Amino acid sequence: MTTSTLWSVRAAPALPASPDDPDAWAYAGLSEIDRLVELERWGWSDLWAPVHVRLALLRPQPHVRHHVWVAVEGDGGDPQDVVGYALLSEPLTSNQHTASVTVAVRPPHRGRGIGTRLAATACGQAAADGRGTLQAATAHSPEPPAGPGALESPVGTGRVPADDPHVQFALRHGFRLEQVARYSVLELGDAHGAGTPEHVAHLAAAREAAGATYRTHTWRYEPPADRLDDIAELYTRMSTDIPLGGLDLQEDPWDADRVREMVAHAAGAGLRLLVTAAEHVATGRLVAFSVLEVPDGDVPFAFQEDTLVLREHRGHRLGMLVKAVNLEELAVWRPAVRRIHTWNAQENAHMLAINVDLGFRQAGVSAVWQRADAPTGT
Repeated sequence: MTTSTLWSVRAAPALPASPDDPDAWAYAGLSEIDRLVELERWGWSDLWAPVHVRLALLRPQPHVRHHVWVAVEGDGGDPQDVVGYALLSEPLTSNQHTASVTVAVRPPHRGRGIGTRLAATACGQAAADGRGTLQAATAHSPEPPAGPGALESPVGTGRVPADDPHVQFALRHGFRLEQVARYSVLELGDAHGAGTPEHVAHLAAAREAAGATYRTHTWRYEPPADRLDDIAELYTRMSTDIPLGGLDLQEDPWDADRVREMVAHAAGAGLRLLVTAAEHVATGRLVAFSVLEVPDGDVPFAFQEDTLVLREHRGHRLGMLVKAVNLEELAVWRPAVRRIHTWNAQENAHMLAINVDLGFRQAGVSAVWQRADAPTGT
């Protein structure tokens, strides 16, 4: 394929019913770009969403809408014709002043202006929709050492390589670095994970610190109906109680119906949830939780998603307790899982310390960028 072939940016076809639909070519091309980017960055594709997963994740939801554009060589119609894409995600029930932008270009086709055109298209749509605050993310491995070659997070922890093309692209398009998250991986085996001396010791200490004041509950898939309100409160507090750096985000309210919708949406993408929560015995309320997201099938990886302890119940090692119990349950439910991926704000020292104690090791960083008062033109 030559780099002189003409290309154009167009809206992706309407979301097809399945990967076998003739109009799925654009989404298959989008998914293949993601796979190539993940392999280039990490050397593995655990974080890649195959096309059937990507389609499910883009299905309409009550709380967010997605716009997708593809850069296409020639007339299109084949996944290989897709040389780049842009995704604009807009919250619908809170933070309606914001939107999230993702732009990716097939590696051999970078430097042709494709990313710039895609970014302009997505940002223009956001402006038309009244989204004055744009947010984006970039990923990097390894995290650079402090010094002139690094761009420091404004919160004082975390860095990205200043000369990285993705960093330079974000800066050129008016985005400002707001926060850096540590990307970590837990390799399960003889040294780390359920049943190892390390895990047994941490779990025992956490149970001792929690004492009789707290007890844990674990659910696969959806929590029971009488616990959905508490789970919704924990998700709501996730939007305000975790470090957010300078991100312009307000509370994102959840209710029981939204928890059900989230579980069903994940299941549609082949992702199952394993949830351990800590109950405050005196009140009967859930005050901490940790969520593992496990893909269907015999895959060797899972994702450590949200973990939160309500501020008023911190200091009892509940974060360690719910994480360690979840690892124990995962070993019983899905013993084929050999590694777990997670992300934490670099300034979240307490949660990072728990992860390090459990055996997580840094693999890279994820930078969060923001552009405020986005202009209508680029």
